[in-house]
Amino acid sequence: MKFAYHATMCPPDQYLPLAIAAESAGFDTFTFPDSICYPKEGSDVYPYNDDGTRDFLDGVPFLEPFIAIPYLAAKTEKLRFTTSVVKLAIRQPVIVAKQLSSLGVLIGDRFGFGVGISPWPEDFLASQIPWEKRGKRMDEMMEIINGLMSGEYFGYDGEIFQLDEIKLTPVPGHHIPLLVGGHAKPALRRAAQLGDGWISAGSSIADLQRMIGQIETLRKDCGRDQLPFEYHAMTEAAYSVDGLKNLVDAGVTEVIIAFRNPYDAEPDTQTVEEKIGMINWYAENVIQPYRAAAGQ
Repeated sequence: MKFAYHATMCPPDQYLPLAIAAESAGFDTFTFPDSICYPKEGSDVYPYNDDGTRDFLDGVPFLEPFIAIPYLAAKTEKLRFTTSVVKLAIRQPVIVAKQLSSLGVLIGDRFGFGVGISPWPEDFLASQIPWEKRGKRMDEMMEIINGLMSGEYFGYDGEIFQLDEIKLTPVPGHHIPLLVGGHAKPALRRAAQLGDGWISAGSSIADLQRMIGQIETLRKDCGRDQLPFEYHAMTEAAYSVDGLKNLVDAGVTEVIIAFRNPYDAEPDTQTVEEKIGMINWYAENVIQPYRAAAGQ
């Protein structure tokens, strides 16, 4: 089992001390949220909190992961970074592949690219990207990114994208995993067919077992069950040694620890010292006892 610290949408000046503290405490990963902008007027219901509103996000700071992660990687030694998750479908695939390849070259094998589809039509409007066929667009983007990351000439002829053969230079000598976020059937299918992992937020152990089982069946059906695959989960079960053991039995390979609900309407008022205290508490009371029991 690996451990990821999620700072949620904290004040920007807190990211560096929190990343250093997480690495020092024994966390394996530091994960980043993503958002482009906040619309003044929104037409869609937010799917990730109880009342469906998104007013709590107004004024919440989001840093661009492709800028923040290289900065933090240069200040740490072995901490891995992931995104939970980048709204991939509102971006342009060749540009994303270039950003991803440059990141992989600069920081080495210390990045996992968590991706998803934005639930907000306004994100697509702001980025001048069609809302229609966003799922197909996402699938084709993942195929293009993986093709360009090979370092060879690659072209593409799809329903959404057509690309003459091009080559990116340089590309890293390792594969950067694409980790798909989402609980809907299309997200599970996308993870199984195109991804190298899956990210879940807020699921019970029973729900995780069910969805992991579905993904494993889909992976076997498309002949990808022999490939490496990661299962990341943000869940209450991750706050005890026994809970971690149950998560391992369910197939989870990495837990995401946030200490606060990222969709909470209450503002983040904790000091960096308070957050570092929670990081160290979790390390001493959960990570270290778990690793000792597991012989790690």
